[in-house]
Amino acid sequence: QVQLVESGGGLVQPGESLRLSCAASGFMDGYAIGWFRQAPGKEREGVSCISSSGSTFYADSVKGRFTMSRDNSKDTVYLQMNSLKPEDTAVYYCASGAYPACMTAFLMEYWGKGTQVTVSS
Repeated sequence: QVQLVESGGGLVQPGESLRLSCAASGFMDGYAIGWFRQAPGKEREGVSCISSSGSTFYADSVKGRFTMSRDNSKDTVYLQMNSLKPEDTAVYYCASGAYPACMTAFLMEYWGKGTQVTVSS
């Protein structure tokens, strides 16, 4: 059974940075793993993912500001978020799924409980 636990959220001012972590236990080889976010009143959207083939993808809204990485020795993936904007405010979720899952929420099978990121002055 895959378990995903996010951490690292918080309250920051515009322009600041945060790094989110997702500890994955029981993670299955060949599965994609990604970050999603959901703001109040909005649909859950894909932010970044590492596909089953190892490619990394980003939503247009975060390209150049967010970087996703993984440390296989720690079974952990990270989302480094720089130059944060108020519109990045959301609950951020870590999720995993088999191909062709990656940036599409309904294709992901396993979800963490989420961590709140608030960007406000």
